[in-house]
Amino acid sequence: MEYKNILPAIDPTATRAWKSLTADFKKIEPIHLRVLFRDDPKRAESFSEEFASKDAQIFLDYSKNRIDHNVMAHLLQLASEAHLTEAIRQMFSGEKINATEDRAVLHAALRMPRGRSLVVDGRDVIPDIHRVLEHMKQFSGEITSGKWKGYTGRPITDIVNIGIGGSDLGPVMVTEALKAYAAGKVSAHFVSNVDGTDITEKVIKPLNPETTLFIIASKTFTTQETMTNAHTAKKWFLEHAKDEGTIKKHFVAISTCKEEVQKFGIDPVNMFEFWDWVGGRYSLWSAVGLSIAVYIGFDNFKELLAGAYDMDEYFRTKPFRHNIPVILALLDIWGMNFFGAETHAILPYDQYLHRLPAYLQQAFMESNGKSVDRNGNPIKYATSPVIWGEAGTNGQHSFYQKIHQGGKVIPADFIGISNSQNTIGDHHEKLLANFLAQPKALAFGKTLQEVLDEGVDPMVAPHRVFKGNSPTNSILINKLSPRALGALIAMYEHQIFVEGVILNIYSFDQWGVQLGKIQAEPLLRDLKGEPSAIKHDSSTLSLLNHYRAQKEKLN
Repeated sequence: MEYKNILPAIDPTATRAWKSLTADFKKIEPIHLRVLFRDDPKRAESFSEEFASKDAQIFLDYSKNRIDHNVMAHLLQLASEAHLTEAIRQMFSGEKINATEDRAVLHAALRMPRGRSLVVDGRDVIPDIHRVLEHMKQFSGEITSGKWKGYTGRPITDIVNIGIGGSDLGPVMVTEALKAYAAGKVSAHFVSNVDGTDITEKVIKPLNPETTLFIIASKTFTTQETMTNAHTAKKWFLEHAKDEGTIKKHFVAISTCKEEVQKFGIDPVNMFEFWDWVGGRYSLWSAVGLSIAVYIGFDNFKELLAGAYDMDEYFRTKPFRHNIPVILALLDIWGMNFFGAETHAILPYDQYLHRLPAYLQQAFMESNGKSVDRNGNPIKYATSPVIWGEAGTNGQHSFYQKIHQGGKVIPADFIGISNSQNTIGDHHEKLLANFLAQPKALAFGKTLQEVLDEGVDPMVAPHRVFKGNSPTNSILINKLSPRALGALIAMYEHQIFVEGVILNIYSFDQWGVQLGKIQAEPLLRDLKGEPSAIKHDSSTLSLLNHYRAQKEKLN
């Protein structure tokens, strides 16, 4: 199949840069970070960069990676040989770089200010984007002001976002991260799991239907999990309100399918549009962010968009050698493909960012968890690490043991905030002391001789040795403002894009989520006792039979 508007499908391992990096690895692999820092007093200065815009500064120190100037030069050469400059132009120009779905990739357009122009399929999308933003502004203002009333005349006190994947993870992460900016008028709740426990514990038990409004986020309005929860919410609501006409006061839709929205009972006036060039995991900037706009207020939502736009412009124009998303992507490729790193930890030292690792799990792994290249050929190199993590300092008392002494290379991003939103005693200084100490310990470790010099019993001493030499990035943000958060999220989005370009894969489809959904359809009929023509394997059939037996015993 021949795709249009894409880059040449170049195997990165066949480039001149990759061959140079292979030689570089053999030289640097035996060298400890202690030696690299000892031999280069200006190492931290050489391997750090800063992004700065209004109300947002992000400082990156990547000096604790196992690199030198030759490695960085060859990684930058790899980006050049992969035609990264042209790839960036294509994405920001609206070309259809999501070739397997014949779509443009324009989450960056969602952050563009009014007055810009971007034509896709003969239509300027920027006026459409701002028309939806105006709708979001009007709606969120009516909710937070109390002007929007429920069916009994009481104002809305709770909004419930019903979605899944990108329609849930982004809004959840941002509303948690920006709790300090909450408008204070409305509480936000999020239901995603088709497990009935989720909606029972978050909606049915605690909320009042008279003052609850539901935001149903589904592009087609047919997503199984989302619509199952939506219909359950509707049933619960109508058990109290009785009148179907009241649905329009308590349900709004984020969708592209007006017919299905109307069929559900939602007034089309209360439908917020988004487009097929917005991927789910990149959609929080669109109408999918409606719950964010209500929760933190529309002005703060616009600041979130502005921060992302600032990072877009930085990424688009900054030379690669000083470009934070490009540098992070190159380091990730280096760690995965030369040091054999299979995972990457995201470790935010700010409780507000505790959902960031989960958000980035989808962003990275659904984008670049691919095993065929742009020509459809099998890939023999690593394309995406497993993303995981937890807020510091909780993680230190959980899994850091594995990172320090487990014997595997586990790169990590440590994210710290210089100015806390909650200055209580010396909490923040203690938090930041740990943020600084952990990468230091991971880099330099502790030798056997150093342990023995402390007078430790020689029988115990080997257990207290820390090899060190573990790669980390330290990311320091001035303050977790809406603008800074927008820039941080966009930074990671662009890192993902760069990795996909260099590794010769399509980052913006997600066919891997489909097969399980298809397999579930006949199994659902089996579970309901309806006839299914599918012949199951012995394991699945055994599980079905045990399920039936266990269910019958309880009944």
